[in-house]
Amino acid sequence: MNRKGDWIQTYTGKKFYPLDPRPEDICIEDIAHALALTCRYNGHCKFFYSVAEHSVRSISTTDLLPELAEQRWLLMHDAAEAYIGDVPRPIKPMLSEFKEIENYILKVIGFKFQLGNIPHNKIERADRILLSTEKRDVMVSGTEWFIPLPNPMEKRIIPWSWVEAEKTFLAIALALNIK
Repeated sequence: MNRKGDWIQTYTGKKFYPLDPRPEDICIEDIAHALALTCRYNGHCKFFYSVAEHSVRSISTTDLLPELAEQRWLLMHDAAEAYIGDVPRPIKPMLSEFKEIENYILKVIGFKFQLGNIPHNKIERADRILLSTEKRDVMVSGTEWFIPLPNPMEKRIIPWSWVEAEKTFLAIALALNIK
């Protein structure tokens, strides 16, 4: 079986080919573990704050509970980062091939977990609200950002440990029938 490119070994020991991802190579435990150990903002925050926690918190960015399909995508919107990491926002537009790879991995993840169509507007809105909240609670204050941000959430972020982030991510995934 020829595959495109080289592979990485995942937490559960699978071979994952970033340039040739397949549904059978993906598992929720790998995603939860990797995102729980990945720090937001390329590590430039006051304390460790994981992508897994960000993903869980994205579900609660609205007063109205999102539909089940939207909740599932909100949890998984950064799942490709479990396999290829992330690139800081100002650089990402300059790396079109990276964005293509990331989008394709996300498409395969969506297929694997039967997530349906990506609700781009809901994800963008949730990300902006969380960015504003994370700017207030996780980042060093006083710096203006280059993008307009909405008001932050009322509830303040008190970061979880990576273990708690992984456990919570998996519990929410199970509750949303992502397995």
